[in-house]
Amino acid sequence: MNTTESPAVLPDRAEVTGTRAMPGPEFLKSVEFSDGNPVATFVIDSEHVVTHWNRACAHITGKSSAEMIGTRDPWRAFYAEPRPVLADLIVDGKVEEHIEGYYRDKIRSSLLIPGAFEAEDFFPSLGEKGRWLFGSAAPLRDAEGRVVGAIEVMQDITERKLAELNLHQAQLDLERLVAQRTTQLAQANARLEEDIGRREIAETELLRRNFELTELNDKLSKAQEQLVQSEKLASIGQLAAGVAHEINNPIGYIFSNFNSLTTYIDKLFAMLTAYEEAESRITAAEVAGKLADLRKQVELDFLKEDIPILMNESKEGIVRVRKIVQDLKDFSRVDAGQEWQWANLHQGIDSTLNIVANEVKYKADVVKQYGDIPDIECLPSEINQVVMNMVVNAAHAMGNARGTITVKTALEGDYVVLEISDTGSGISKENLSRIFDPFFTTKPVGQGTGLGLSLSYGIVQKHHGRIEVDSELGKGTKFRILLPVRREVAAEETSGTAV
Repeated sequence: MNTTESPAVLPDRAEVTGTRAMPGPEFLKSVEFSDGNPVATFVIDSEHVVTHWNRACAHITGKSSAEMIGTRDPWRAFYAEPRPVLADLIVDGKVEEHIEGYYRDKIRSSLLIPGAFEAEDFFPSLGEKGRWLFGSAAPLRDAEGRVVGAIEVMQDITERKLAELNLHQAQLDLERLVAQRTTQLAQANARLEEDIGRREIAETELLRRNFELTELNDKLSKAQEQLVQSEKLASIGQLAAGVAHEINNPIGYIFSNFNSLTTYIDKLFAMLTAYEEAESRITAAEVAGKLADLRKQVELDFLKEDIPILMNESKEGIVRVRKIVQDLKDFSRVDAGQEWQWANLHQGIDSTLNIVANEVKYKADVVKQYGDIPDIECLPSEINQVVMNMVVNAAHAMGNARGTITVKTALEGDYVVLEISDTGSGISKENLSRIFDPFFTTKPVGQGTGLGLSLSYGIVQKHHGRIEVDSELGKGTKFRILLPVRREVAAEETSGTAV
């Protein structure tokens, strides 16, 4: 975009160039300035008489300086009918009055020059097919600040406007094509739904007539349901249980052998102490010398100090491995099976947090606020799965900054309340109603299956509980899970409220 210089300040006097009295500044008197300027430029005086019309202006408009200089109608170069150009309105000081009539939304005030205006428009009379011009006009003032004329510069922006129009047309064509394809897809989808409906009717009729196929289909459905359930859980619980079971046996005898080894080392140290006491009583100089050399070579004093330290550190490591194995077993409930039982919710939460610690520790701090709650009748491994899904999702919701995940429990009547809240990115309102839909996920492709929350919702429903969620973008999310203490009470309340 081209802009003019600051408004010229003209002296009171005027000099005559040719047949017209022209403004006095040297840059306006100079024909070289006007014709050498690559930007189309013309100047009018306070009586609207054209005083300058450079070569670039003549090239754009097709009107030579001989035709235009000295006339009062610069509009002839741009319009088919008489109307003021932007420079005329600036000289008269009536730009604001005529914006609506002549320019509407095509004009704006200059940000650089007080009293100057910029506008762009299409001029059908220029060239063979018309031209788009961007014009900028500014007042010319004398030494006392009076407006004694106006200068207007123009730039041919036809190619840019045509490119914009072509781009807009291409966009319209694309939108039309998309709409057409969308209609075709909708029609195809409608036909597909009709076909599916007919297939479902035929399948229902076939199942009704053939009892054996119905029974086989039922078994197949159950097998498929179990397979989908296994995929949703990603086999984590079963794999963890198997690994824990396999590790537990060798850890057991290592731990037992380690205790025995500690006893043996204590006895060996006692024997070494006795030998050390007897060493001073050896009369043979050669034997005593060899024992002293051997003591220095094996660094016996250092070994007596370091071996107990190594044993204690090793024992601590084995205890930690044993704790991890126990947490894996508690998480998967491998010893309990899939049966309803009374379980300590806090113990299950602790085991689950230990299992997912590597997923969480680099992204957030976990704060536990446990209340005084009783054991609940549940399927412990499935409740652990819900806790794992919620905590891992909370960790994934953290941005670059480290956040906080708060796990809180409380008792409300016949229900235990488990709250898992985070300070992550939050969930938008349009997605909040869909988070429990199967396969719905906002994570990038390959980083989420969309089954975690859906599976958690199903597990809570199976326990006759409910999930509430509250979230705000940029502030975090809170899941509130209510689980009944007793299974029978919850089942009775559910059946009593059913319609």
